[in-house]
Amino acid sequence: MGNNHSHFNSKEAVEHVAEMQAKGIVDATEIHGTEIPGHISAATDSAKETALTISIIWLLLIKMSLTHLNIFYGLLTFSIAWLIWKSGRSAWLGWSRLERLHRIVAQEKWEIDHHREQEREELTALYNAKGFEGKLLEDVIDTLMADNNRLLKVMIEEELGLSLESQEHPLKQGLGAALGVIISSFICGIGFFLNPHYGLILASLFTIAIASILFSCYEKNKIIQAVFWNMGIAIFSLGTVYYIQQFIYAV
Repeated sequence: MGNNHSHFNSKEAVEHVAEMQAKGIVDATEIHGTEIPGHISAATDSAKETALTISIIWLLLIKMSLTHLNIFYGLLTFSIAWLIWKSGRSAWLGWSRLERLHRIVAQEKWEIDHHREQEREELTALYNAKGFEGKLLEDVIDTLMADNNRLLKVMIEEELGLSLESQEHPLKQGLGAALGVIISSFICGIGFFLNPHYGLILASLFTIAIASILFSCYEKNKIIQAVFWNMGIAIFSLGTVYYIQQFIYAV
């Protein structure tokens, strides 16, 4: 009993399982989330950020008495640098998540190898909470305990709330972010040339709206609410830049 309490930190098996499930929820939380595919999340997020950032830089550049072509070159240079940053950062976040997952798996495997009875108690508590009782519960536990690989998978997914199959390759997430930057930059560039005065701003807001719709469709969230909030925040940000500029140049 003393060893059990040291493993469970003086908690009963059910309490320990509940605590580890909560920890698993925290471990699974990322900027891209756990529901929507990572590359889709990276693409829509990068598209929105790119559109807003390009618009802010455009607002700053038009106050510098630069030619239309020079402003375009400035925006193009930024877009290339931004592409490298966003794709690289997204891929690195993916690698970091995989590294953490590997660490969690290794820790759980060590617990299975060295605290087998305690792991059995946790597993029993899990499946008892699911409604398994009596002989059926014992048969399920015995079956799972007989295969270490299956036991490890069950403990990772059931106890910690992590899904081993849902992890995307970091390069795929980086590619998603890169596509988001490229598409957003292209749309903003079209708006820039179609209308030198308002085209880029309108194109950026259009991009933010489309990216918000795509993200909401994958997440099955309210589309109108998502578009309203994303565009509202973007307009507020752009308006802040515009009025700060007006104040500074008026002084």
